[in-house]
Order: sequence, then C-alpha cells, then structure tokens
Amino acid sequence: MRERSESYPAEAQHQSETGKVSQSRSIAKAVSWRLVGSLDTLLLSYVLITFVGPYFGFVVEQGEAAKAAGLIAVTEMLTKIALYYVHERGWERARWGTVTVDGRRRETYRRTSAKTASWRILASLDTVVLAFVFTGSIGTALSIGGFEIVSKLVLYFLHERAWAKISFGITPGAPGETQGKPAEA
Repeated sequence: MRERSESYPAEAQHQSETGKVSQSRSIAKAVSWRLVGSLDTLLLSYVLITFVGPYFGFVVEQGEAAKAAGLIAVTEMLTKIALYYVHERGWERARWGTVTVDGRRRETYRRTSAKTASWRILASLDTVVLAFVFTGSIGTALSIGGFEIVSKLVLYFLHERAWAKISFGITPGAPGETQGKPAEA
C-alpha cells in the first residue's frame, strides 16, 4: 500500500531517490542516544530504588541506591549501544517511511513513531533485566522499566526528530530506492 508522506509537501512526492544511511551515522546516533538514555536511567533508577523500592521490600541506604543505579546505568550503556546499533541497522534495511525533500533523505513521523515503539519495547526489557540483576527485586525492576517507558518514549522521539534534521552520514540518491513515497518493507 502506497501512502503520501504525512509531513512533506506534494513537491517532495516527485523527486528521484532517497539517500543511504552510513554505519557512521548509526554509530553516532547510538552513542548520542546512549548518553541521553543512560542519564535518564541513572536518575530514574536512583529515585525509584530510594522511594519505591521499600514498597517492594527493597530497602537500601542512599549510598547503596546510588551504587545500584550506577551499575544499572553503566551496564546498560554496553548492552544498549549494541542493541541500538542492531535496531538502527534493521530499520535502515526496512526503507519504509523515508522520503527525499530538496535532495535530502527524511523520515516520516509514522516511521519515527514505529521506530520509537519498537526500540522502547526492546530497551525496556533490557532495563528490567538489568535492574532485577542489580537489585534482586522484581517489583523495583518493573517499576524502573515502567517509568522509563514514558520518559524514554518522549526522549527517543525528540532524539529521532533531531537526527532527522542532520545530514551527517547520509549519501544522497542511492539507486533503487523510491523517492517521495515511503519505501515499502
């Protein structure tokens, strides 16, 4: 099923080809997102371990809460950089939701929204597992994962929209790609 881009003018629908995303761009996006995401996880984990953990029988001193939050955030830097890179490359293979406007590759809001949802599911599962490993409390782990769904959905969407405005790592006009219409998966 073909659809017009919901966020670009009709002129964009008739241009030649979308660009190809380099691995360098995927790596840069992975690193920039991880910095934002890990800071969010560190703060959320500390607050939830400190204030919500006791409701699930996980009572620790503030220093221990900071240590657990730090371990969760540092460990997830490693796991999530790898997961994000794989996620980003998978979405690059699925050309759906890309258009070219004024010779530049752009993502539609639908594509950004779908990427946001798929990433959040994968990343929240990773966070819940890590929080459980470092706290031993499934209730605390689920609360960290649950709160992070909301905060990270917003942060990730904003991160994707910011990167949609940056041309770094996009090669214009790769052959065989559709232009102006989202490529079908």
